Amino acid sequence: MQTKSDTAAWLRLQLTPGVGAVASRRLLAAFSLPQNIFQQSPSTLRAVVSEKQSLALLREPDNFQAALQGLEQWLEQSGQSLITLGDANYPQSLLLSPDPPLCLYLQCADALWWQAWAKQAQAPLVGVVGSRKPSPQGVKIAQTWAQEIAQSGFSVVSGLALGVDAAAHQGALQAPHWGLGRSIAVVGTGLDQVYPKQHADLAQQILDAGGAIISEYPLGTPAIAANFPKRNRIIAGLGLGVLVVEAALQSGSLITARLAMEANREVFAVP
Repeated sequence: MQTKSDTAAWLRLQLTPGVGAVASRRLLAAFSLPQNIFQQSPSTLRAVVSEKQSLALLREPDNFQAALQGLEQWLEQSGQSLITLGDANYPQSLLLSPDPPLCLYLQCADALWWQAWAKQAQAPLVGVVGSRKPSPQGVKIAQTWAQEIAQSGFSVVSGLALGVDAAAHQGALQAPHWGLGRSIAVVGTGLDQVYPKQHADLAQQILDAGGAIISEYPLGTPAIAANFPKRNRIIAGLGLGVLVVEAALQSGSLITARLAMEANREVFAVP
């Protein structure tokens, strides 16, 4: 269980401008804990990161106290948690991927289910991604495969987007027994909002079925186009493989497929 000071230090590290996940991992390797990072001298920090980054680390981020207060209030609600690198509940499969996120914001009512697969290096999860404007056949394929995946005891990972993502979550929910229809939605916004808004009901259905919604982005993060391709590495890194349905040549889905191959995961495709 993280203390409030732990939460504050992780959030400050995440919100420090110009210090991304790669630099943060170097800092953690050098100083072990976020709290220790902010106690270092500028010269000590410059031995690990750039001068600009070291100066940013010595200043509290703008609006940090308001962000911290909002996060603490969010964490007080049942089923909501912040999982950080090194946490026992951080998914091992993702930790072993090429670019694990610093933090995961999590909504999940079934902590035991999360913990059971999170400790596995090869978690029983399969990603399903694809076109935001699939053909009717593509929608049916995504739903059918997702349902079959769920009924086989695997959980479906997708992005809650329009098209194939939504069909995949809906297909998983059609598995006949409670506990088999779980899916994980990896979103590109803060978890205090749902994007797209028309998927608010779907998001709730995922949670009601015992699944999870996760994001690496702090609360209050709006829908920013660049964040969605970035979150695809989480979809690729969580499970055993990724099924791609009707992806366009220039699409986030093919980015996910490439990231899955780079993470040594299986990639399946339905043209």
